Amino acid sequence: MAEFTWLPPEVNKLATQSNEEYIDILYTIFTKDFIDTSPIFRGIKLALKKHPKKDDKEATFWHLITCGSDEQSRTIDLPRCSKLPWVMPTIDNEARPEIKIWENIRKNETRIVLWIEAKDYVVVLAKRNGYILPWTAYPITYKHTKEKLEKEYLQYTMQKTSQ
Repeated sequence: MAEFTWLPPEVNKLATQSNEEYIDILYTIFTKDFIDTSPIFRGIKLALKKHPKKDDKEATFWHLITCGSDEQSRTIDLPRCSKLPWVMPTIDNEARPEIKIWENIRKNETRIVLWIEAKDYVVVLAKRNGYILPWTAYPITYKHTKEKLEKEYLQYTMQKTSQ
């Protein structure tokens, strides 16, 4: 079993914290990882989707801590929130053997999927012209999601070996 000492602890919402206090703590982590530094992935700059801003916080931040198919009505997702500290370390450690990584097309865009299978956690990046956006990140909570990821990864590796 792989050691995950490179993953920081999760940040769970305390019963004594308001949602606003918890979001402020998460935004501090996000700011440290994505705004105060110049993060890169495989030599390419990581940028942020800044708009639409909500409560003076970038769209990327909200997408990392919320869920829902409609962008206008996404809701805070505590499991996503608690694992927010894992996003940048997953990106930084993408070459580790415990991270499965592949590209696919989602919504007509090239996406890079980083999957820590043993932790049931996924980070998705969007390739753009000259930069990469952290797109979303989430814990895998449904069996069908895990099966879909397994299928995607298998197809990708089979395609790579046949080239």
